[in-house]
Amino acid sequence: MADNTNAGPIDAAAAAKAAFASVEGKPFPSDLFEAPQLRWAVIGCGGIANEMAQSLALAGRKFVAVQNRTHAKAVAFAERWGIERVYETPEQLYADPDVDAIYISTPHNTHIGFMRGALAAGKHVLCEKSITLNSEELDEAIKLADEHHVELVDATTILHMPLYRGIIARAMAGDFGKLNLATLNFGSYKPYDPENHFFSRNRAGGAMLEIGVYPVTLARLFMVSQPVDVISICNACETGVDVTSGIVMRNAEMQMATITMSLHSKQPKRAMLSFEDCYIEIMNYPRADHATITWTADNRREEVHLGEEAYALCYEVADLERAVAGDEIEHSMLAYTVDNMQIMTQLRRQWGVTYPEEEGLA
Repeated sequence: MADNTNAGPIDAAAAAKAAFASVEGKPFPSDLFEAPQLRWAVIGCGGIANEMAQSLALAGRKFVAVQNRTHAKAVAFAERWGIERVYETPEQLYADPDVDAIYISTPHNTHIGFMRGALAAGKHVLCEKSITLNSEELDEAIKLADEHHVELVDATTILHMPLYRGIIARAMAGDFGKLNLATLNFGSYKPYDPENHFFSRNRAGGAMLEIGVYPVTLARLFMVSQPVDVISICNACETGVDVTSGIVMRNAEMQMATITMSLHSKQPKRAMLSFEDCYIEIMNYPRADHATITWTADNRREEVHLGEEAYALCYEVADLERAVAGDEIEHSMLAYTVDNMQIMTQLRRQWGVTYPEEEGLA
């Protein structure tokens, strides 16, 4: 995620603003944060970091420290959000004994470098998507977290929204019958600029890492096992990164998922989960708090509301704190990230889309 802009679709900032406005003046949910509170710091001061600071403010919380590549931006960020300590280097932040957990919100080709330092220093880490560039980096980060007995959590919102926890629980209970097909769209229109991070190979651009993590994650959450068959086709731009693709995945249980995504064409962020007994439609699915179930037998529609879009980033913080407190479910969620990263790495290598940091990898 870029340090100076949110890597989501162009309307992401407006959507976040509307979500925050929808809960303005309402009491913060008393049961959202259940585990002991940690002392949080942030690396990076871009759009998503500001959104996280605003999210924490909803709960009467704030970061205790900040570090950014450009020190002046870190100072301005601290002044805006009432943060006490501003560090010039990440090493200074890692050494702060009053920091328990670090939120990494920098460009995704820098994530592994910051995670190496933070995890080795004994800090828990919540890292923005895409958590790493590839599976090799993720394996390294997980090994470091295990060695230093700290938690590593993927900040992909889909992994944390209450809506998905609720629907998955019903699916596992057999309410919907077997999932047969997941159909997912995600498209944004980005004017082509080879210097923009969306299209820059040197900044790990491309649709897969920028937006693909969302549909891949959602499909994997509802499939009972990791896909074993993955086929695809991709269009790349002049810089060598992927911009439009179509993907079909199938697991051993014959569940399938189809994904279309593009940085050249706007699409609705629409997910359709087709079970034996119903289909479930979810719009704006990265931070969804609402789904519609249509039952096959009688076309009856059931509306499901769980959670609040405005608290999307708070759910991430709460889940890491629960993992630190010993919640095995939250700790185990990283297994989905491992599967997702394997799929994304496999696809990019099929397409020949690699980054300078990956030179020498198979």
